[in-house]
Order: sequence, then structure tokens, then C-alpha cells
Amino acid sequence: MALTEVTDMIFSELYSVYYHTVARVLETAFDSPASEKELQNCIEREAFSESTLTILPALKSGKWPLLNPDLSPVLRHRPTMPLTLLEKQWLKAIADDPHVKLFGVEIPELDDVEPLFTRDDYRIYDQYADGDPFEDASYIQHFQLLLSAMKSGRPVQITMVNRHGKRVSTRLFPKSFEYSSKDDKIRVIVDGCRLRCFNLGRVEHCEYYDAEALWHETPREEHRKSLTLWIVDERNTPERAMLHFAHFKRRAERTEDGKYILSLEYDESDEAELVIRVLSFGPYVKVLEPQSFVNLIRAKLLAQKSCELR
Repeated sequence: MALTEVTDMIFSELYSVYYHTVARVLETAFDSPASEKELQNCIEREAFSESTLTILPALKSGKWPLLNPDLSPVLRHRPTMPLTLLEKQWLKAIADDPHVKLFGVEIPELDDVEPLFTRDDYRIYDQYADGDPFEDASYIQHFQLLLSAMKSGRPVQITMVNRHGKRVSTRLFPKSFEYSSKDDKIRVIVDGCRLRCFNLGRVEHCEYYDAEALWHETPREEHRKSLTLWIVDERNTPERAMLHFAHFKRRAERTEDGKYILSLEYDESDEAELVIRVLSFGPYVKVLEPQSFVNLIRAKLLAQKSCELR
């Protein structure tokens, strides 16, 4: 079996959830004489809704010889599920990712573990090379301060360089982060000012705004738009499209001829990037509506054809 298949099996929810659920059932049986109803509730809480049809009968019948007929545990000791070496190596690889390190993730127990893979083991295509400086100390500090402000609801004051190269300062409430895999950049979604979002990499200074005086800026009104795409079920395009547009509000349906219709909602400020994303799927994705978006696609293609790339 290939290493990728082993990894998929170990970390697939379909495989691991049964192991964890049975462990919880045994712990429940150790705590006190457990009734069938208590074990059933434990399974419903830990696993899938239909899992009671599989797990409990297997335990009661002895097919999985872990419980006695009176539902007491066969084991002498409580079950433990230590991490395997492969799991530790996978966690080490994920923890070493610069994107993950932004959250201050530290697992000292893995210091002596070799990662399952490193950044030198793979290459990402179809991604711009001028991504954010994820390993820069100032960038990490700004990210963590904004993340803390989001959790506490506190306002911040930032100084940044806008897209015109001008240094500006403003006060705002950070609401969430948005990561673009195409650009390899993080945008900060904000409220309390005329901005809707900005690139985190443009921030030069960031601190909490502790002044008692309130400001009078109002958030920019969002202009929501809709987009309907026709997707061909080839080369895993439906799966890739759902992942690619995961952060948009969306709805998908399958047509009778095996194609897919994907409806998206987006803010007008994201339109230019959305055009590029749709074009990246080539002939496997077609814009059905609105006509204004079709016109944007056509204009982009004509510009590329004439080598006037924008």
C-alpha cells in the first residue's frame, strides 16, 4: 500500500471516528454499569447518526469482543490511543508550515520527530510568487494581534501602505481573515471604517486602539453580486471548484446530464480576482449569468489574446 493511501486511511474521518467512538463507549462502560441506552447516546454523540446501527450490535454480539454480555468492559484498563509515529510525523510537517505557525502552534513533544514531508518535497503551481512574508517577525506579530482583537472585539489602529503606495492610518474593528491560495496572501475583513478589507502584508504598524473617544467613520456598504457557473464533471473539476470557491456563500446542484450548476454570492470588490479564478478552470467552467460577468471574461480573454495582459 502506498504511503499516501496509508495516510488517507489514518486521517480519514470515515476510519478514525469508529476507533474514537468505541474508545468513548469503553470509557463509559468503565465509569459505571452502563445501560444500552447510555451506550447508544454515546455513539450518537461521537459518531454519525447511522453508526448506532453498526457499532452497538457489533459490540453486543461479540463480533467486536470488547464488552461482556452485561455490557461491562472486557479490558482490564481504560483504552488509550497514543499517536503512531506516522501521525506524529504528519503533525510535525503541518506544524512546521509557516501558515500554521502564525497561530503560535507549538508542540514540544514533537521536537525529536522528523516531519513526514517538508516544503522542499512539493511544488505548488498556478500560484503567484509574491506571497505574503509569513515568516517575517513583524508580519506574525500583526497577525496575532489582529487575531486577538477579533476574539476580544477590541478596536485597533493600523498604519499601512495602500495600493497606490500612500501611507495611511485608520482605526477599525478586525472581523476575520481571508486567505487566497491563488495569491498566497491574507486579507483582513474589517468593520468600523470605509475599508472592507486590506492585505495584511501592507501593514507597517498595528496596535490596540485604547482611546475612550469614539470615531464617526461608518463601514462601507457591501455590494453583493451573484454568479452562476456551469461545470463539466471531468478532471475532478466539481471537487476542485467547490474547494476553490469554499469561502463564498454558494449552492450546487447536479443536472440530469451529469453537469453541475454552482451559484455564488460575492462582494463587488472581489470581482477582479473572481474573474481570474473562473478563467483558471479553462473550458471546464462556463459562466451562465450575469451577462456583465460574461463581458468581463470576454474582455480579459481578448486582452490576453492581444498580449495586453492586465
